[in-house]
Amino acid sequence: MVEEDELFEFAAEVERGEPWNVLVVDDEPAVHEVTKLVLGTFTFEDRPLKFFHAYSAAQARDVMRSTPDLAVLLLDVVMESDQAGLDLVKFVRGELDNHFVRIVLRTGQPGQAPEHEVITNYDINDYKDKTELTAQKLRTMMYATLRAYRDVMLIERNRLGLERVIAASAHIFSHQKSHEFASAVLGQLSNVVGLEKGALYCKTVEVPSTGEELVVAAATGDYARYINTPVDSALPPHLVASVHQAFERKQNLFADDHYVLHFTDSHATESLLYVGETPRLRDIDYRLVQLFCTNVSIAFENLHLNKELFESQLEMVYLLAGAAETRSRETANHVRRVGLLAELIGLRSGLEENVASMLRFAAPLHDIGKIGIPDAILNKPGAHTPEESVVMRTHAELGAQMLASSKRPLMQLAAQVAREHHENWDGSGYPRGLKGEDIGVAGRIVALADVFDALGSNRCYKRAWGREEVKAFIRGQSGRKFDPRLVEVLFGAWDEAEEIRRSLPDIL
Repeated sequence: MVEEDELFEFAAEVERGEPWNVLVVDDEPAVHEVTKLVLGTFTFEDRPLKFFHAYSAAQARDVMRSTPDLAVLLLDVVMESDQAGLDLVKFVRGELDNHFVRIVLRTGQPGQAPEHEVITNYDINDYKDKTELTAQKLRTMMYATLRAYRDVMLIERNRLGLERVIAASAHIFSHQKSHEFASAVLGQLSNVVGLEKGALYCKTVEVPSTGEELVVAAATGDYARYINTPVDSALPPHLVASVHQAFERKQNLFADDHYVLHFTDSHATESLLYVGETPRLRDIDYRLVQLFCTNVSIAFENLHLNKELFESQLEMVYLLAGAAETRSRETANHVRRVGLLAELIGLRSGLEENVASMLRFAAPLHDIGKIGIPDAILNKPGAHTPEESVVMRTHAELGAQMLASSKRPLMQLAAQVAREHHENWDGSGYPRGLKGEDIGVAGRIVALADVFDALGSNRCYKRAWGREEVKAFIRGQSGRKFDPRLVEVLFGAWDEAEEIRRSLPDIL
């Protein structure tokens, strides 16, 4: 069977001027000579014929296996056996699974292979009696056969191209971050029409002094050095002119040696994809690129919609978490910082990026259960009585129960964090007295992030501890309250952790 990639490449050759491959199968050498004599100067769409010869069905099988891009098979019926030609048809269509080559049966003994029976029972494209094939009729037959082959291959190329567009688009749809999306566009466009020297992806950004500016957000090949660079200052003048022309006209631009694809969505967000130093697009490639552009535009729209939905959900998480913190006279920025700190520690400790990102949004809900604690206990200025401590400690289970009713992975993770962030490494914590790695890694991370931020922040009831004071406390609690490995991770990222705290200051 012809492999899809080979077929795709071969189908493209139909438009590039290579000869049409014709296999003559006949046990009479004179038939081969006459065929070459009559068709030796034949051309179709400015392409000549290239002849392959087989003098038996067995030889033909070898040629067919080694030459999958045959356009026409001129086949004798009776050779080493009365059915040799018909058996070869079955081999080509069945075993080789080649349904593209046009098969023309030529027989000098039509009585042994009646036309009606053969046409009905075998997948052939024409049936000719050798006695009726004059030079003119042979040329006419070749014109009709090659037209049919050309059209079949064009349909197949369109089909394969469409499949690749769909596959490429599906891959792009799976990316939810802008930089991932940009990389996916560049990577998958090559599966549609191919990239030679590379490509670059530009997007508009707001610049306070100058307004909108086109910046290279992603690039491949020779253009990789331009990432994060303004288009106007990074690229050659002819490229800048093409990019701006496409941007100003809000349409695709196709030049002889490059093209620029323009994308926009309902939010008026615009972006451009430049592909340079490529051959001029064939008509079929042009249509495939246009289809690809449509799918990318939809992907952009979905990206923005998903981003808006996610940000709305995240805002609700922060508001809910902030409400709990406000009741306990904390600040809303505390929960934001704990989320960022948890993500930082998670990434540095080896969590996968998507898990660490989810932890960032689950961590702010660690104290949500405080909503269920009476104000008199929650905000008591002095030490709690043993009875009050029992009530206060219930916030961990209360928060877990509130969140666990959701089937969403984020809420499930948040429920785990709420329940376990007061568990201690040595088993002295609450509510379940878990020890060591029996405590989920998310709970261990948030416990460390929460204490780090609380100690280093001002509160109405305490001053912020100094850097060395915080370090000394956390070091002293390593192996007792905190996972020793995570403590070392935090110490290795201490400057970044402090920067997170500085970037989101409390407003008391």
